[in-house]
Amino acid sequence: MKHTMNLHERYPIVDVDQNRILANNGNLAYAFRLELPEIHSLSEKDFEQLHDLWFQALKALPVGTLVHKQDIYKKTAFDAKGLPNNTFLAQATQKHFQGREYLSHESLLFFIWPKNKAVNSSSLVNPFAHIPKKLPVTLGEKAEQFGKAVRDAVGFLNNGPHLSVLPYNQAAMIQYTDTYFNGFNAGFDTDMVLGRDKVQIGDHFFGAMAVNNEACFGDMVKTSRPNEKYTADGFLFHQGFIDGLGLTLPGNHIVNQIIHLDDKHKWRKLLEKRLEELSKSSNFGSWNKVLYDRVSDTLAQINNDDSSRIVRGQLNTIFWSNEEKKLDHTVSELVARFKELDIQPYRPEGQARIHYLLNSYPLFSSNFSDNDLYVTDLKHALCLMVNTTNYRSDAEGILFNDRLDNIPVLKDVWDEGKKRIKARNFAIFAPTGEGKSFLANNILRQYFEQGTRLVIIDLGGSYAKFAQLYPDQHIILKYEQGKNLGINPFCKAPGDGVAPEWLEDLTVFLMELYGSHQNVTKAQQVALKKILRRYYGAVQENHSLDGLYTFIEANQNSLLQGLGIDPSYFNLTHFLHILSEYVGDGLYSFLFKVGEDQSHRLEDKRVIVFELDEVRNNKEVLSVMLKLIKSAIQRTIWRNRSERGIILFDEFAKQLKFDNVLESVEFYYQAIRKQNGAIGIVLQSINQLPENHTSASILENTQVLYSLRNEKGYQTLKQRLHLSAHDLNQLRSIQNDLKGDRKYTEIFIKIGSESNVYRLEVPPEAYAAYLTDGTENEAIMALYEKSHDMEKAIKEFLIQKSFI
Repeated sequence: MKHTMNLHERYPIVDVDQNRILANNGNLAYAFRLELPEIHSLSEKDFEQLHDLWFQALKALPVGTLVHKQDIYKKTAFDAKGLPNNTFLAQATQKHFQGREYLSHESLLFFIWPKNKAVNSSSLVNPFAHIPKKLPVTLGEKAEQFGKAVRDAVGFLNNGPHLSVLPYNQAAMIQYTDTYFNGFNAGFDTDMVLGRDKVQIGDHFFGAMAVNNEACFGDMVKTSRPNEKYTADGFLFHQGFIDGLGLTLPGNHIVNQIIHLDDKHKWRKLLEKRLEELSKSSNFGSWNKVLYDRVSDTLAQINNDDSSRIVRGQLNTIFWSNEEKKLDHTVSELVARFKELDIQPYRPEGQARIHYLLNSYPLFSSNFSDNDLYVTDLKHALCLMVNTTNYRSDAEGILFNDRLDNIPVLKDVWDEGKKRIKARNFAIFAPTGEGKSFLANNILRQYFEQGTRLVIIDLGGSYAKFAQLYPDQHIILKYEQGKNLGINPFCKAPGDGVAPEWLEDLTVFLMELYGSHQNVTKAQQVALKKILRRYYGAVQENHSLDGLYTFIEANQNSLLQGLGIDPSYFNLTHFLHILSEYVGDGLYSFLFKVGEDQSHRLEDKRVIVFELDEVRNNKEVLSVMLKLIKSAIQRTIWRNRSERGIILFDEFAKQLKFDNVLESVEFYYQAIRKQNGAIGIVLQSINQLPENHTSASILENTQVLYSLRNEKGYQTLKQRLHLSAHDLNQLRSIQNDLKGDRKYTEIFIKIGSESNVYRLEVPPEAYAAYLTDGTENEAIMALYEKSHDMEKAIKEFLIQKSFI
């Protein structure tokens, strides 16, 4: 026999005032939405803290309170329309992820003051058949006290480190109610067909499974347990005790946890009476012995623990599918997952299944009878709590992917408001071949497309393809033996004045050339600024280091006296001698030769790549190159403090072989604090940073960390960066998949104190753009040489490879 029910004839809600709800059965409820921590982000200790937080918040609620936590998981198609789509690679990314299926998760929390405080004795209740004829006109004093107790509990939860509890408003509650009783069908309203053989609402067939008495449980429950997928020898990667019923359980389902807070003293008497009955039983068989032991344990816990709180509770899952036969697969999966927990669930059929579906709606959950509830301590019941949710996107940031379905996740690694980090500098660690430059390309490309100016100092030639996708906005300056980089720090556009900042920058540059092996005094700096000002006053055009040298040499007998500088403050002869190496026919004069000056063009470019591969082993030339680049940066990234800028040092270890280079890089870290910028470094291992004060200063100012897989381990990384034990376990759990249909690498990302493992899956177009070596890279570059159009070259390459 089937029964068809129309929801609107007997609507469950009588009144809603903000998040306070009066149900048609007289129950009063307060509804909230929970923001939970990301899955995989919690350690064993974090799960214990959360458990204690829930216990402290709920234990003070008045006797008779019903707490219902409901976690709804729905198969959802990812909507990529919100992703950027204004460039070639952004459009490819949007298309690649559009419509990808994943489980969405919504976590709701209801505090309910049932009209009838006594738990139902009837086994099966149709909530729509038992609506009281008269509802209370006023809520009464006890209901007001209940409201205050709920506010206190919610305030306590919100003061914890991991949770946010937000009021569920009127519109959300009504939409949720309609959706629940419409069987989560989208696009149409329908009736519930409630039969003994099947429960069908629209296109969906429903099933249920419950943990509803003490006999369901095995030896023990815990706050967390090892996650076998990510645990290996030597470390344990933890998940919540029932996390296997959450995001990793395939298919549409709901996890309901219902807790009735009871009177401890009443239960002590009931349990003592139950023990007496069991001990007198003439048929004291094995099952009675099990029950006797469990009741004894519960009673002992009540007597020995003043903080214990006796509850009656239920854990159930409601699941649905558009194919009835698929319900059996879900049942099998659930049985297997409960077995892992040493729990034997109950599967309701016939009228019982209808009962479980209808009364798992929170305003009706007071209809579950004693036959549907286990008796235990509150601490035990709270182990059956889903404590984590999907990866959460920030409002803006860089796209990575979650660890479940590779769904795009935005992570704000810039943190404009400095909520998580005070310094946005970042470091990427990974051995050769693990994809350091690939990851850096992905991060920098997105930054660039968000309006950030980039300066990349590269000793490996890894960023040319990415830069060439933006033909009018990039410049690649490649060092070749005997040729200059085209940077003239002294060049000034005609008509421009000589600003104090300009003189300060040039003074720093010259003093680094002149005083790299000695301490520079304030008197020397002041003298040099006066000399530079005189030079720009006397020479109106074609400014250069050669021109400055010639000017000083020609006027050396009168220059200091004319400027009122005591010769003891500045040794002109010594200064000219040092600079002679960089002018005329000096050994390094080619670095400053004035040919076609490119410095004015740098200011118009948003991606500036310095390829210094050929100079990596020459200490003097590399040092000068970095000084020249610094002057270029001061004209570009540091010219406009309102504009974001990033400086990246790739193959950083090769640049650190020389002390003066490390000191030069430290200057960037000190100066970047005053700018709207960030510095990134790419290293094979943190051991490549020498253990000294300069390196410590660099690491201290690096608060965004990326690490790819390292087969040699992460212990040194943990020590040098003071990572937590859970950070280390997250690092050890990294697993790549470069052979499956969805190829990805996994990345540990830490932003301030927050960390998790993310994935990097990109569309074929981005894969081609980020390749840095190998035959595929050569093939793309060959196509580029023909057309000088990188987007066209990538498209042709993918057609040849049958990617698109």
